[in-house]
Amino acid sequence: MEFRDRHEAGRRLGEQLVGNGLSGADAVVLGLPRGGVPVAALVAEALDAPLDVIVVRKLGVPFQPELAMGAVGEDGALVLDRDVVRLAGVDEHQVAGLEARARAEVERRVERFRAGRLPVGLEGRTVVVVDDGVATGSTARAACQVARARGACRVVLAVPVAPRACVGSLAEVADEMICLEMPEPFFAVGQCYEDFTQVTDDDVVSLLGRASARLPAVVEAAADDPPARDEDVEVTAGAVRLAGHLAVPEHCSGTVVFVHGSGSSRHSPRNRFVAASLNAAGLATLLFDLLTPEEELERRAVFDVELLAERLDAVTSWLLDQPEAAGRRVGYFGASTGAAAALWAAAEPSSPVAAVVSRGGRPDLAGPRLGDVRVPTLLIVGAEDDAVVQLNRHAQRQLTSENRVAVVAGASHLFEEPGALEEVADLARAWFVDLLEPAVTRKA
Repeated sequence: MEFRDRHEAGRRLGEQLVGNGLSGADAVVLGLPRGGVPVAALVAEALDAPLDVIVVRKLGVPFQPELAMGAVGEDGALVLDRDVVRLAGVDEHQVAGLEARARAEVERRVERFRAGRLPVGLEGRTVVVVDDGVATGSTARAACQVARARGACRVVLAVPVAPRACVGSLAEVADEMICLEMPEPFFAVGQCYEDFTQVTDDDVVSLLGRASARLPAVVEAAADDPPARDEDVEVTAGAVRLAGHLAVPEHCSGTVVFVHGSGSSRHSPRNRFVAASLNAAGLATLLFDLLTPEEELERRAVFDVELLAERLDAVTSWLLDQPEAAGRRVGYFGASTGAAAALWAAAEPSSPVAAVVSRGGRPDLAGPRLGDVRVPTLLIVGAEDDAVVQLNRHAQRQLTSENRVAVVAGASHLFEEPGALEEVADLARAWFVDLLEPAVTRKA
């Protein structure tokens, strides 16, 4: 037995990483749930770094699931080994189906572990991926690849124990590999622990909560008073029923419908952060999924802007039938392809929408309809998201309504940088508060 328990393993691993000069390196420590999180918590304390989870799901070849052809993670991160995909004869439809199912599981686990907290931004930072040990190395490999895909500039893989054969292969996906013990012969990770008690979901949530309290973190905005209505809803749109969440403050001045983009949903922590900020300002919010879980497997549906706009129109009609929304103005907040759907719907002559905000959106995908949009439109983009900045500038030139492009300095596509998402929320709140005020009180 090399370690008494995960606490000792984490303490020793943290000391090793401090000795390697990682303390004060603007590092982020990511624990692989569940067993890696107790180890990562001690490493984060030693480095005085923020702690988060990295949730990944491997994509196995359909007829040989143990053979990994890629992995998915949060924020749309997708890693594919094109050689494996090609040699295994896996087509794009199969990849899309496996990706959608894996992404749904990632989202579910993230929601459970983070309990509403925002993910720690990885863009341009040193990321230390920690597990309680490595057996085959496939999950650790996927985690390193996903961390890189989410913007990490340097990836360090740190584990208490691993078989010697794995250490060499994992060095291919990490800039640095730290392993304290490499026993021979190696049978299982648990052979190196005196106490290898299973870690529960509640243990992970508790550890992340304590780590969040230890270091300053982004705090979600919240209304002073509890909302008058705060519940999950189902909205009928043609032949399908769409899941959503409606939050209505006690004194509501208008309603904002969130239109999610590809790879996102009503559980998006970024959109929930903005929604909480709007709720605090007296605006109701409706977050809903544009597609059913089955439809999300079809890439054509994800990028069918006209279909998404039709769904948005149906959801808006449902909303206006709710007593809380009667007589109040409606705004759309769109992200990615959701921004195109919001503008497409807003271009309808009968649309009741009074304002549109796009966050990192693709308004260009609504190209044929941009000239018909008649409502004030705010396009928010990150200064470091060069391609999307250009697409938004091009779309702005086609808009004939009141409009503005707001460029958030230092921000990337996902607005993960410190203060970036807060600026998005401030911009959206100011836009909607002004434009969704009741008609009798709105500023001239």
